[in-house]
Amino acid sequence: MFGDRPRGSRREGFGRGRVRARIRRPDPRVVDAILAVALAAGGCVAGQQFHPEGWVRFDATAYLLTCALSLPLALRRRAPVPVLIASGSMYVVYLAVGYQPSLNFWAPVIALVTLAGQRPPRSAAMGAVFVAAVVAFSGIRGRLGPALVLAQAVLVPVVAVVIGDGVRRLAQRNRQLILLTARLEREQEERARRAIVNERVRIARELHDVVAHHMSVITVQVGLASYVFDSDPRAARAALDVIGDVGRDALDEMRRLLSLLRVDFDEDGGSGGAEGRRADAVDGAADPMPGLDRLADLAERMSAVGVTVDLTTEGVPRHLAPGLELCVYRIVQEALTNVVKHAGTPRADVRIRHLSDRLCVSIANDGPRGAASRPRVGPGTGHGLIGMRERAKILGGTLSAGERPEGGFRVHLTLPLDTAPPPGG
Repeated sequence: MFGDRPRGSRREGFGRGRVRARIRRPDPRVVDAILAVALAAGGCVAGQQFHPEGWVRFDATAYLLTCALSLPLALRRRAPVPVLIASGSMYVVYLAVGYQPSLNFWAPVIALVTLAGQRPPRSAAMGAVFVAAVVAFSGIRGRLGPALVLAQAVLVPVVAVVIGDGVRRLAQRNRQLILLTARLEREQEERARRAIVNERVRIARELHDVVAHHMSVITVQVGLASYVFDSDPRAARAALDVIGDVGRDALDEMRRLLSLLRVDFDEDGGSGGAEGRRADAVDGAADPMPGLDRLADLAERMSAVGVTVDLTTEGVPRHLAPGLELCVYRIVQEALTNVVKHAGTPRADVRIRHLSDRLCVSIANDGPRGAASRPRVGPGTGHGLIGMRERAKILGGTLSAGERPEGGFRVHLTLPLDTAPPPGG
């Protein structure tokens, strides 16, 4: 029946997600520096601890060359081509002096993977040829057979290029997904803002009618007070009391109307949107100011389309501001409309509780447990809950909605009461 979030929550949630991503994902420069230092340290330790016969003993020059071919990997993302050339060249010098390959074999291979992951295939192919020559020289210096030297010189660069190209394609897809996600976020926010404006314009027209009603009452009472001012002072005073009460109500409604129209973006929204037309169709009446007394008629119309509505009132009813009654009516109307259109259940409960300081309204429908029981508002809109919350917020109230543990969906509205005696009473 209702599936959306309050205004602003999408943008805030998206921002918090990016902050968390920054916290979880380490700086790539730090990762590269750690990798370079670890590979250099591993090569030095391996060369010092493992010394097979026929190789030059690991000495200060070997330490220097090991660091020279491994440490450039700290810049592998920012300068992949120079890093590959430097690492491969230093490795060839290291082998030419007569030191064993050890872990230093992997430095140019890692540089090739990085190059293939950041540059187009042509650059990666050129880097693969260079690494193939380096690997072949390493095999020859290691006294391997010709077949093994050839296999190693072919397979190692090919595997490195395939891995790097896969990383590059994945990075491209991730960038596209990030751009698409950002665009969808903007479109969702724009649709939510448009739905809010359409609902506000519709509410503004209704509140305009409410204020016009108050002004009509004041005009009549002024005429009455002027007519009996000399002949019946008590009647004139009673008329003035009514004028004061109605005037205060009118000012309250006008303040709500002005706060409603104080928006922070340009939007015409003059048509009132599909939601207004749908609600008017369900209402089926020309009176723009329905209240609690019209809920029984609304329940009867719902029964005509196959939904039984149980309307329950608790507490002592009292005189309420017309704008508040209109808010309750429209929210109940919207909720029941969506029970008819989407819930697929034959029964709904509407409970109204008159408390000392607030009015509580609950609309619940039966249904199976799970997300399948949650209907959507309108064909593809999903903005019914936005309009309901806007109405409740204008009157200082709150609205919550969610699935019921026993199945179905429930909307709960709470409005603070500013009670006043009925006009003329």
